[in-house]
Order: sequence, then C-alpha cells, then structure tokens
Amino acid sequence: MLQVNFLRENKERVLEGLKKRNFKELDLVQAAIDADDERKKLQFELDSQLSEMNRISKEIGILMKEGKKEEAEAAKSKTSQFKESSKELQSQLNDTEKSLLNILYQIPNIPNEKVVAGVSADDNETIYQSVEVHGLGQGAIPHWELAKKYNLIDFELGVKIAGAGFPVYLGKGARLQRALVQYFLDKNTDAGYLEVNPPHVVNEASGYGTGQLPDKEGQMYYIGADDLYLIPTAEVPVTNIYRDVLLDEKDLPIKNTAFSQCYRREAGSYGAHVRGLNRLHQFEKVEIVRIEKPENSYAVLEEMVAHIQSILEDLELPYRILRLCGGDTGFASAMTYDFEVWSAAQEKWLEVSSVSNFETFQANRLKCRYKGTEGKSQLVHTLNGSAMALPRIMAALLENNQTEEGIRLPKKVAEYARFELIN
Repeated sequence: MLQVNFLRENKERVLEGLKKRNFKELDLVQAAIDADDERKKLQFELDSQLSEMNRISKEIGILMKEGKKEEAEAAKSKTSQFKESSKELQSQLNDTEKSLLNILYQIPNIPNEKVVAGVSADDNETIYQSVEVHGLGQGAIPHWELAKKYNLIDFELGVKIAGAGFPVYLGKGARLQRALVQYFLDKNTDAGYLEVNPPHVVNEASGYGTGQLPDKEGQMYYIGADDLYLIPTAEVPVTNIYRDVLLDEKDLPIKNTAFSQCYRREAGSYGAHVRGLNRLHQFEKVEIVRIEKPENSYAVLEEMVAHIQSILEDLELPYRILRLCGGDTGFASAMTYDFEVWSAAQEKWLEVSSVSNFETFQANRLKCRYKGTEGKSQLVHTLNGSAMALPRIMAALLENNQTEEGIRLPKKVAEYARFELIN
C-alpha cells in the first residue's frame, strides 16, 4: 500500500507509474488525497472540541469552589453539547479513515523506473537466455503422456479424489518431487536462508498484509467456518511473521526460506494450454523471502536473480530471464523478474519462478519498520522469489530428458533422487 503522503508529494510520478501499468482508475489518487484532507479536517475539529471540553471541565471545578453554581451548571450544559458533537465527529472520522484505507487498497504499487510500459506478457523484456532452444523432433511426447507411460502421475485419480488440478504423484514421480524440494531447501540454506515451516492457512490480516487481499481474493480458497484462507504461496505466512514488528538495524538483512503446498483456485483455467502440470490448483513450492534496508533492496534483487539462475544451471534446463513490463507486473510489486524454462515437447516457455521487489508497499500494510542508529524508524523493503515452483520444473525435466531408454535425470537431480533413469 502506498502512503497517502507519498501520493500527495509525488502525484505526477505516481500517475505516470500507474499509466505504465495501464491502470485505468487514476482518479483514485486524487480521491485518496481528498479523503486524507477530510480526515485531517475532522481530526482538527475533534481535537479542538476535546481541548475545549478539557478547558471547560477545569473551569467547572473552579466555579464550584467559588460557589458559582449557576455558571457551573451552564458550563456543564456546554460540556454535554460538546460530548454529543464530539461523538458525531468521531463517527465521521472513523468512516473517513475506513474510506481512505479502502481507496489506498485499490491503488497498485508504482513500477521502478527501469520497468518499461506495456500491456501484456508480449511486452516483457528478455534479459538473458541460456541457450538457443528447439523442439525434440518427431516422436517427442509431452509430460502428461510421459507421466502415464512411466506411472509417475495419475491425473484421472486426482479428479476422482478432488477434481481437476489436483494430481496424484506415484512411485518415482513422488520421489522426484520430494528430491527436488530437498535440493531447493538445501540450496537456499547453503546460501544463508533460515528455513521456516509456516502454517498453510492465514487470517484476513495476513492476506491484506502481503497484498493478496483484496486484489486476489477470487484466486484464494476460503474456509468460511474459520474465516481463514489456504495460502497461495509461503510468501504470505513467512512475510507476515514480521507484521507489526519494529526491527533493529542489526537484525537486517533477514533471509527466510520455506517449503509449502500452495493452493490457487485459478478460475477460468481450462484448455490445452493448462493441460497436465502447466497449471494446478494445488502444487508444491519452495520460497525465499528477504527483509532489507531500502538502500540495499535492488542489489539484493539482483543477488536473488543470480541465486535462482544457479539453481536452473544445476537442473541443466534451458531457461530465460524476463523483466516484466508495467502491464504484467503484479499488483504489489515495483519490479519483477520471471524465469521460464523451455518445454521441449510442448515447444513453449513455462514460467517457474518470479522474483520481486515490493519496496515499502507490503511493509506499509504490515507496519514493519526498523530503527536505525539515529533512533528513527522507517519502513523496510520486502522481496520474495520462487526457489522454486515444482510442477513446471517437473514437466520440463521429464520432457527435455526423454530418451529411447527412458528419462535420464541431470546429475544434481539424480544425486538427490537416488536414481538416474526413469524407465
């Protein structure tokens, strides 16, 4: 959430940033400023009345001591009037504050100056590509057929148990999933990330804290009886560890990693482009989260990109790195890099990781600050990235490594899986 003072002091910059996103409701910026003006006016009136009430209350005591009962009673009558008026002002102030907050929740983050304007994924910038890519040629089959051929994943059984988008992993398929999770966690902890095992459900405050609510409410599974949400990613519970926390400068940087199941409704996810593992309602993912001083966050973003890159090098998968354009950047992010791996049988790129810098957007919602050496507190910057999401990594590993003998795993993967060949 952007701070209203930032909107007021940087209005033109904010509007230009929102235009990069193709955000249409630009009038929300002025609406927020107007609501804040009204809030300040009501607060001033309320404070003035409360001050006057205090003055009169002291005066009543003096009048009573002096035996001026009639004047004291008149003063009491004024106090009663002020109480009623103050009550009404407090109600108006509460309504105005709620209205302001609701407006601020609807305004997305401002893209970093390096982020180009654009409408969709077609306008994203390719920053790096590891190799030239090509299909496997005649006879190559997609991962959903490979999964059936080698009894690795049963999609139909998942439909029977839960519905489409909830696959059942079997045998070496289940072992490969487990091996990849362990490798990702080891890679992250070796890089200095503290492993966290968070809840897989969060309350409403946590959803608002990281920006999933109200923006992505329709994509989250809601547990009505308990007023809880299944997490779409471990980013949500891990980042909320620091909600309403004042950190010391010496506590920074904070580096966390977590494995979790992820749950996403993905409304409207139908058709060939979401077949197999390409898009699921439940999947496994390992996340990295950073809490940083503002002046360090963009250097840290590049560090996180390099870390994800090293994982993909270990997996020996063709990949590319994209910097998302304004129109494709997530609601809370100031800058996002996407990693995509090449699906050789499907002959298309599959997104497997996003690494984002949210600057103070999440921290403002979370009320997460740190106190510097001068004693002043300021908002931290939050960052997160997938390191990594399992389904499309699994799809690419199966498709890109199919041979006449079977699926031959890359060295690092085979080391963790404890088998080299799926046949």
